[in-house]
Amino acid sequence: MFLQEKMGKLLYPTDKIPGKMLSVVLPAYNEEKNIKKVVDSILKFIPSLVEKYEIIIVNDGSKDDTGKLVDELAKNCREIVPLHHTQNRGYGAALTTGFKKAKGDFIFFTDADGQFDIKELPKLLSLIKEGADIACGYRKERADPLFRRINAGIYNLLIRVIFGLKVKDIDCAFKLFKRKIIEEINLESSGAFVSAEFLILAKKRGYVIKQVGVSHFPRIEGKQTGNNLKVVLKAFLELIKFRRKIKKKG
Repeated sequence: MFLQEKMGKLLYPTDKIPGKMLSVVLPAYNEEKNIKKVVDSILKFIPSLVEKYEIIIVNDGSKDDTGKLVDELAKNCREIVPLHHTQNRGYGAALTTGFKKAKGDFIFFTDADGQFDIKELPKLLSLIKEGADIACGYRKERADPLFRRINAGIYNLLIRVIFGLKVKDIDCAFKLFKRKIIEEINLESSGAFVSAEFLILAKKRGYVIKQVGVSHFPRIEGKQTGNNLKVVLKAFLELIKFRRKIKKKG
């Protein structure tokens, strides 16, 4: 079985991972009210897990002061790598830009909106230590409006039926994986379909995927874009395009 779920209590690692580097990728779009708080929380916690790390922040053409704040954070911390898209290219494009720049043995990504707790990263590390190539978080109790939870449920079911991907929460932005995976697959989705594309391609190559529940918190500041009609439509168009490509290859 390449897909497993970790059940029960996890033993969190308290020691650093010797000789390994972790790349943290943070896609950010109009997150001026959240970005500093999220980055500060990462900087305070990550050194307890790894000796070497970098935080790659991808400003995806933000219209507010996100880009300015990212550059200011980078000036005060050599571990922060600021990247900027001159225009908004989409969630998938932001992640791909960050993945390509990453130098770590492991890559972790989460969102810059403060809805996840970096202190739960050890849950993912435990799964990697137990043999996972990709460790996926799933939101135990999703702190989103009802209509968004319904849409997500339909989307997850659709992906499962079409591609046979048995992942509880495909778009959960709390994932850790070995860098070699991203070097072997080519992500083409620039929108929200990127997480599904990544997991489907990894599954096809036989990589081990494990899951664990993580906490999810309400967005306090800023505006959600995941349920924007354009974003949803783009994701489905990318799904259709990807399905045709897979079918053509047989």
